[in-house]
Amino acid sequence: MKSSVFRLILNLWPPFLFPGIRVTALSDDYRRARVELRMRPWNRNYVGTHFGGSLFAMTDPFWMLLVMRSLGRDYIVWDKSGEIEFVKPGRGTVHATFELDDEVFAHLRAASATGDKVLHWFSTDIVDGSGEVVARVRKQLYLRRKRGR
Repeated sequence: MKSSVFRLILNLWPPFLFPGIRVTALSDDYRRARVELRMRPWNRNYVGTHFGGSLFAMTDPFWMLLVMRSLGRDYIVWDKSGEIEFVKPGRGTVHATFELDDEVFAHLRAASATGDKVLHWFSTDIVDGSGEVVARVRKQLYLRRKRGR
């Protein structure tokens, strides 16, 4: 599927559409994505900052999707674990960028070549309009080459 079509589908997906999460970029090779969350009355908490759940949701599927799409159908890829550290209150538009670099990609392919499971942590910062870190998100992926392939 073309990345532009997939980006549109993600932007219309209810868990992203309703809180105002928007995929602003998705590279053709599925190795880079950028996501933003704009402050709206329906996605701010009692003290006027972004809901922590919305901040985590904006990052939730991307490492899995990028790795899955980049490795192809011969691999099983799942989210295994996730954590978020809130650094400062999130206000205004915040964004996160995900980039699957060549070195990590090569490591994942090599580590999973025998069919053994691989657990790998990815980190992403959510930053505000001035470039300050609002939250740090870590996601652990499980991946394994499918048997018989």
